[in-house]
Amino acid sequence: MESEQLFRRGYYRNSYNSITSASSDEELLDGAGVIMDFQTSEDDNLLDGDASVGTHYTMTNGGSINSSTHLLDLLDEPIPGVGTYDDFHTIDWVREKCKDRERHRRINSKKKESAWEMAKSLYDAWSGWLVVTLTGLASGALAGLIDIAADWMTDLKEGICLDALWFNHEQCCWGSNKTTFEERDKCPQWETWAELIIGQAEGPGSYIMNYIMYIFWALSFAFLAVSLVKVFAPYACGSGIPEIKTILSGFIIRGYLGKWTLMIKTITLVLAVASGLSLGKEGPLVHVACCCGNIFSYLFPKYSTNEAKKREVLSAASAAGVSVAFGAPIGGVLFSLEEVSYYFPLKTLWRSFFAALVAAFVLRSINPFGNSRLVLFYVEYHTPWYLFELFPFILLGVFGGLWGAFFIRANIAWCRRRKSTKFGKYPVLEVIIVAAVTAVIAFPNPYTRLNTSELIKQLFTDCGPLESSSLCDYRNDMNASKLVDIPDRPAGTGVYSAIWQLCLALIFKIIMTVFTFGIKVPSGLFIPSMAIGAIAGRIVGIAVEQLAYYHHDWFIFKEWCEVGADCITPGLYAMVGAAACLGGVTRMTVSLVVIVFELTGGLEYIVPLMAAVMTSKWVGDAFGREGIYEAHIRLNGYPFLDAKEEFTHTTLAADVMRPRRSDPPLAVLTQDNMTVEDIENLINETSYNGFPVIMSKESQRLVGFALRRDLTIAIESARKKQEGIVGSSRVCFAQHTPSLPAESPRPLKLRSILDMSPFTVTDHTPMEIVVDIFRKLGLRQCLVTHNGIVLGIITKKNILEHLEQLKQHVEPLAPPWHYNKKRYPPSYGPDGKPRPRINNVQLNPIAEEREETEEEVHLLNSTML
Repeated sequence: MESEQLFRRGYYRNSYNSITSASSDEELLDGAGVIMDFQTSEDDNLLDGDASVGTHYTMTNGGSINSSTHLLDLLDEPIPGVGTYDDFHTIDWVREKCKDRERHRRINSKKKESAWEMAKSLYDAWSGWLVVTLTGLASGALAGLIDIAADWMTDLKEGICLDALWFNHEQCCWGSNKTTFEERDKCPQWETWAELIIGQAEGPGSYIMNYIMYIFWALSFAFLAVSLVKVFAPYACGSGIPEIKTILSGFIIRGYLGKWTLMIKTITLVLAVASGLSLGKEGPLVHVACCCGNIFSYLFPKYSTNEAKKREVLSAASAAGVSVAFGAPIGGVLFSLEEVSYYFPLKTLWRSFFAALVAAFVLRSINPFGNSRLVLFYVEYHTPWYLFELFPFILLGVFGGLWGAFFIRANIAWCRRRKSTKFGKYPVLEVIIVAAVTAVIAFPNPYTRLNTSELIKQLFTDCGPLESSSLCDYRNDMNASKLVDIPDRPAGTGVYSAIWQLCLALIFKIIMTVFTFGIKVPSGLFIPSMAIGAIAGRIVGIAVEQLAYYHHDWFIFKEWCEVGADCITPGLYAMVGAAACLGGVTRMTVSLVVIVFELTGGLEYIVPLMAAVMTSKWVGDAFGREGIYEAHIRLNGYPFLDAKEEFTHTTLAADVMRPRRSDPPLAVLTQDNMTVEDIENLINETSYNGFPVIMSKESQRLVGFALRRDLTIAIESARKKQEGIVGSSRVCFAQHTPSLPAESPRPLKLRSILDMSPFTVTDHTPMEIVVDIFRKLGLRQCLVTHNGIVLGIITKKNILEHLEQLKQHVEPLAPPWHYNKKRYPPSYGPDGKPRPRINNVQLNPIAEEREETEEEVHLLNSTML
């Protein structure tokens, strides 16, 4: 069949069904680190070679180094625009890699000619390190600016510093001599809005005024954020990670990583976090870093002219984004490798490491947290964990998996409803409603009123002698002589009150996060998920601590929890719960554990973290293998083939290829029998993105594949630059122009834009292999042939549609026995005589064969010479 329709601008906003209405046949290409041995073949061999009789399926690759290099060699004067891509299309990784090899070969061949050429060669070699250095510097600087601005604007909802308006609450009280230890956050320099407006610091009037001002500022920040996004940069909304994953897989989304998106996302991220919505800034920081990487890549021709090389920079940029988001450079590299990157060669690993290092160094120099540390939630626990604690840690993992499964289903259901109802047409109203509900409910509870990062920090912190939080309101033993290792103590009234408030905060966070993630403001998911897990973990930790105190003679506690011993650390449970809930939502494992122990400095507690994260993944996978980012990719209809998803069905390439019986015939070009006008009419009458080129209508032998965009650009360029090219000019894709009458107009040779070795499979290739080829090589399309005769085409759109249909109509787990025989009919009929064949395909299928088998024969009959 033909290539698919061009993507329209609204493609990304539609549901999965949008792929049916408007999508590109140019799909993801991975290049997933597969080393292939491409073979050289002459054109005659390519045209005349038949599939061997004894093999069930064959595959030829269209990314041959020799063929693509030959293509480039033929371009004595490259046609401007050929090889570029339209919006909402996927890059050709094979062609981009061949272009890069040709560029590298050309530079190496000239570097010994002069000192200038040697300097150009060195510049080209170091340009990769320069671009990731600039990306790391910009990412660290912007992250520091966002952290400082968000802290200041968050405190602005409660009051203002009179001595220095640019100080937040904590900074305002640093130089005060009138601050007490119990009320360290209160100082004369900081005044609440009630003190400024009505002159009251306490009482009902003060509480109501502060309540009103809190709601006012929250709504103002939220309205300003959504307005800026809607007017200036619609791509600045959301987390950005689903789109980053899709872009790194080879998809083109013009403007998503542009300068306007970077500017608006940086500003609105501060406003969204300061508004108090249940969201975080960590996910959007990955988007910000990738915008920096994309912008700086245009300064270097090596990356600006090659989309595949540019994605190596974006992979390094995503590592820098996580590095500055959490202060976790190693975790950032692993996050890029495990979660977002589709193609991650070894040199990208090194550059990602360097970019994360530079970004972390810049952030540490800025010191936005004021604690002279890179990590966000540094903790220092004084007791180890014990073996019996693995059971509550695993329970927290179960909770994290259940929370992740619930959140993914609930959030996707709400986002789908938003897309299908009129409510989705009013994004500003939705943001205002969510912000209003969040502010009204959050203010009365001190744990929901807090900035989410401050809440997590408080939940992670161990109760020492200097802590005055209600979470540390224990009944002290006056005989205790230790000041560092405080023994387990009975909980006081403040602890029980805090537990009830934390339970309410847990319910509030769960509900509001479902409705907040996906609204039209920058919204990350890392911090809200960690806050939910930290709340649940702290509650469980306090419960286990009190259980060990009152029942220290139980078998499980007897060995470790003696009277006066400090054996339970509730803050550790909060840290484990945070990791479990984030793992349940994102299904990350290795990178998540590294991020959390870098985030907290708790390297000693890596085993509990690993146990909880793996448990949450197993529990979450029991309800569905998709993480939240993969679910949103599928919801938005992005052309993304997840490498983690297994294909277990038994269909064949003939079942998926186009055209089907009810479709129009396959649109093809002949190598030397069509005119310019014929090709232009075919392009105007169809919306396909490419056309197989065959020898003639009679033979149907495959010559190559030509892209619609390249054909259009080449014909337009020829009309402008070559004399004698008219509508009746013969178009020739062959190496030698056929003899024409003397009065014929000048022929147009387009062999230079032809892919002479497209990827092909036979009609009986199992779809399991076809899907694997698309995933690992990131193909845009694959032609289906039989003995060199073109039968149809399989594109990424066809595979996505096929996978969606199989999910709705699952095949039985135990297929019939003949599926194991590649679904070929037996060679002999019931009478003992050989079955008739045409082109080596049997014409009398057995009764169990599907209807598609008859259609294959129909297609073969129609292609007979």
